[in-house]
Amino acid sequence: MTSFSDLGLAPGLLRAVADKGYDTPTLIQARAIPALLDGRDVLASAQTGTGKTAGFVLPLLQKLGAPKGRAPRALVLTPTRELAAQVAQCAREYGRHTGLRMQVIFGGVGEKPQIDGLRTGCDLLVATPGRLLDLEGQGALDLGEVAHFVLDEADRMLDMGFIHAIKRVIRLLPAQRQNAMFSATYSDDIRALAARLLHDPVAIDVAPRNTVAERIEHVAFKLPKEHKRHLLAHLIKDGAWPQVLVFTRTKHGANRLAEQLDGAGIRAAAIHGNKSQSARVRALEDFKAHRITALVATDVASRGLDIKELPHVVNYELPNVPEDYVHRIGRTARAGATGHAVSLVAPDEAGLLRDIEKVLKRAVPYAAAPAFEISAAPPPRREAPAPQHSAHSARAAHPERAAHPGRAAHRGGAAQPPRRGGPARRHGGGGRAGAARRPGSAGRFSGGRKH
Repeated sequence: MTSFSDLGLAPGLLRAVADKGYDTPTLIQARAIPALLDGRDVLASAQTGTGKTAGFVLPLLQKLGAPKGRAPRALVLTPTRELAAQVAQCAREYGRHTGLRMQVIFGGVGEKPQIDGLRTGCDLLVATPGRLLDLEGQGALDLGEVAHFVLDEADRMLDMGFIHAIKRVIRLLPAQRQNAMFSATYSDDIRALAARLLHDPVAIDVAPRNTVAERIEHVAFKLPKEHKRHLLAHLIKDGAWPQVLVFTRTKHGANRLAEQLDGAGIRAAAIHGNKSQSARVRALEDFKAHRITALVATDVASRGLDIKELPHVVNYELPNVPEDYVHRIGRTARAGATGHAVSLVAPDEAGLLRDIEKVLKRAVPYAAAPAFEISAAPPPRREAPAPQHSAHSARAAHPERAAHPGRAAHRGGAAQPPRRGGPARRHGGGGRAGAARRPGSAGRFSGGRKH
């Protein structure tokens, strides 16, 4: 079995690796580190969570050697702030015995501290494309000394529309340099970009295209959209989940779901592109420290979230791009651990799940939803109720609201409001999907038929 000492790493780096408790490299590390140390260009694909960051950070630090000059000699480009911060932290930890200077720059925070950091000197720079080009355009950053260039999560770069920014960055770099592209997935677009960027690269593909870790258990629940938050709250509480990362499609949806989970007694926070960097960092730190249970995120955060032993990832809404499913659930089952990927599928999302199954080349099984409580909705806010709408007159006008303060039991189809003057219905799946419940009502829903 190969050890890190067999890869040709310097003593200072081996000491840092040992400090972190590692002794055996992962497959991507065992293949990428020697190739990069030999000066070869690399095109690498590996499942998320396999240690690919260390696979390029360690050889970069060794190639840089000792501090020199003020301009960066190695550049790592990432698509998101979170991933940039993670890579920079990894470089600091592995480079703690080298004396090398690391800087990280990204948007969402003030430029001045980043500019000041660059002026003090930088050997390894980790950056997102926008802020990198901004500072270079201001004359605050010189890329003329870059001898090693790494494009991390290259497929996500293309998904986020950074192709033109990447081309601009490449034009600013010296023609003679070592290049590497690392990615969780390996699309045809990535191959096309690699053909333009890399020279005679070593191709490393330690996992089939767009596969996910075999240690992840996949399950899907089919239910009406308006019941998703109730089932999610039930799963978290009933299963005593210590941590769960939940993905939504939109920023507004992430905010709303985080508030709804908080209202259900589950500590939650949202993280997305509209949040300030300080808010994103605080939410992530609270999540890692178990001060919150649920972190609700958009796909912008599906890369770069390095959370040890994350047991559950939930697709609250399925992604429109099936490959994003791979990136989302790649946050669990990292470094040999096991994990659970749960998808909540509304009727209009069934086609998205089929697309995901085609990418995975495997089925995502449906399971019967457990019985769960449909929590009472808060009453609508009224600014100035008219005098005739007193509590007494309201009860007189709507006697069924007072007659049914408890919760009604439901099976199968969507929850229905109580009948006027009569008991709540039971359904065997034939009710109208998505029927609205009357404010203030509560009920239970089960995905199975009535028995």
